[in-house]
Amino acid sequence: MTDPHHHDHAHDHAPATGTADLAGGGAPILVEVTRGSVVESRHRGSALIVDRHGGVHGHWGDIGRPVYARSAIKSLQAIPLVESGAADAFGLGDEELALACASHGGEPGHVERVAAWLARIGLSEADLECGTHLPFHEGSAHALVCRHEHPSALHNNCSGKHTGFLTTAVHLGEKTKGYIRYDHPVQQRILGVLEQMTGCGLGDAPWAADGCSIPTIAIPLEGLAFAMARIADPDDLPEKRRAAVLRIRKAWAAHPFLVAGTGRFDTEMMQACHGRVMTKVGAEGVFCAALPEYGLGVALKIDDGADRAANVAMAAILKRIGALDDADQDAAGRWLAPEIKTRQGVTVGVVRGAEMLAGEG
Repeated sequence: MTDPHHHDHAHDHAPATGTADLAGGGAPILVEVTRGSVVESRHRGSALIVDRHGGVHGHWGDIGRPVYARSAIKSLQAIPLVESGAADAFGLGDEELALACASHGGEPGHVERVAAWLARIGLSEADLECGTHLPFHEGSAHALVCRHEHPSALHNNCSGKHTGFLTTAVHLGEKTKGYIRYDHPVQQRILGVLEQMTGCGLGDAPWAADGCSIPTIAIPLEGLAFAMARIADPDDLPEKRRAAVLRIRKAWAAHPFLVAGTGRFDTEMMQACHGRVMTKVGAEGVFCAALPEYGLGVALKIDDGADRAANVAMAAILKRIGALDDADQDAAGRWLAPEIKTRQGVTVGVVRGAEMLAGEG
């Protein structure tokens, strides 16, 4: 495990020229897709279960490989919002902190809360630099189209996270324009947090623009799992950071709907586990989870980036740990083995965790 020393500092850095290969080579099969009696497709990937002391409780594939964590680490990116005093300065509660950790579905309950939060800090959707897309939630997207309205930045799944960035900038008297840039104090502050929480030196790490335009840093999978373990068990953190982590963790667990939305893995799994498990999906098959009752962190990456495989792999790992023993079995079960159906609704197969996830890692 990498050295977990605190270096909360900024770095001068430019994107690497050329292209680094972050794809795994020869990773194990973690998920299988059946149709009838045949395994029709297979998804390879890597995963790790670890505690804050660096003890490995299960591993598959190359856990040292760097991956773009994408939205799976929004809980880490939210730490400066609390640690800087910005959350208290603007009277933010658990709902806003949950939205800062969210990849929300753009449902009215998400959009209205983000808009109100922006108004609280004296800004508007025009100040968001995350871009626009239709709501992830199909019903909300249809409603928008039927009203002949265009989506705004508020509907972007990352609008809560970006509002958190803006809140910190406003509180600290920093320029709000350009807050998505790698060299902006908001992003440099986050880089320092990522270094300390993952135990990885990231000053020279490859980085690129995420879908919402902020920098996404290539971090070893073991570093991501270690950071999640420190969220699950933050006792070794400096007191100010520990307090921020506990506050974010509480909000993350308390508002699963705000973190994702109707029909989404994170919402349904956290509800099924009654707040004892906190999960966060990222784009391109990345997933992270923190399990406070077990003192464990989980990180995984599906090589081909398939969401269906990442969901099933995370559910299988949670089951392996024992976190689903007391879960709502109907809700958890649909994510452990989602059914493959015909257009007429007939079940013809399943997406399931491979035997490797059930046995020894």
